This record gives sequence, structure tokens and C-alpha cells, in this order.
Amino acid sequence: MSFKLLHSPKQQTTFFTFWIVFVSMSCWIHQDLFELAEIKEDTFTYSLVSLYLLFGLLSIGVLITILQVRKRNFDSVGMSFMVVTSLKIIVCFLFVRPILKSISATASIEKMNFFMLFIVFLAIETSITILILNEKQ
Repeated sequence: MSFKLLHSPKQQTTFFTFWIVFVSMSCWIHQDLFELAEIKEDTFTYSLVSLYLLFGLLSIGVLITILQVRKRNFDSVGMSFMVVTSLKIIVCFLFVRPILKSISATASIEKMNFFMLFIVFLAIETSITILILNEKQ
């Protein structure tokens, strides 16, 4: 079974619209869960909205890069994914440093929150890249 993922501009526009809605809904649900658990993000270094914005924009950047590389040279998609993901890790490390140094009462929750968001967004990007790479088979 072979299908073309995100080849037409209409598919890409639909996907990125879906992505924005998905990230927004996830952020809203995440905030509601924090409210239900009575976790105050006042002492957090970054708010949930800013973290979702950061990871959402970085993911869009990764996916746009993958789609552009696929147009030019399909054989370089895997390597470009690795390079862009490495750059994303560097950016995320710069953002997580203040969280790692934090000694507030909610520091452990904030650290876990940051890394869980990182892993979820990375898993989604990796899954989409795998689907794109499997198109050639």
C-alpha cells in the first residue's frame, strides 16, 4: 500500500491547519488538567502557552524543512531530519537550562512537563518523517 503524504499544497495547508488546532487543543486540555490538579504555574519559568508555542513552532520548522528536502532530494530526507532535530535539541537545551537550575517547589513538575512535551512533539515529528520515508517503498 502506497500513498502520498503531504504532496499537494492543499494537503500541506490542511495538515498545518490541523496541526495548529491540535496544538491549541492540547494546550487547553493541559491547562485544564493543571487546574484540576491545582498546580499553579505562577512559579514556572515558562508558561504552558509559551512552551506549546515553542514546541509547535519548532515542529512546524522541522516538518517544513523535511517537506522542502523531499521536493529537492528524497534521499536526503532522513539525514536532514537528523540535522534539524539536532538543532531543535540545542534550542530546547538553551530553553531548559533555567528550568534545570530552578529550586522552586514546582521545579520537578516543570522539568517533567518540559521533557514530556519535548518527547511528545519529537514522537509526532518522527512518525510523520517515517511515513514520508516509507513513501518510496
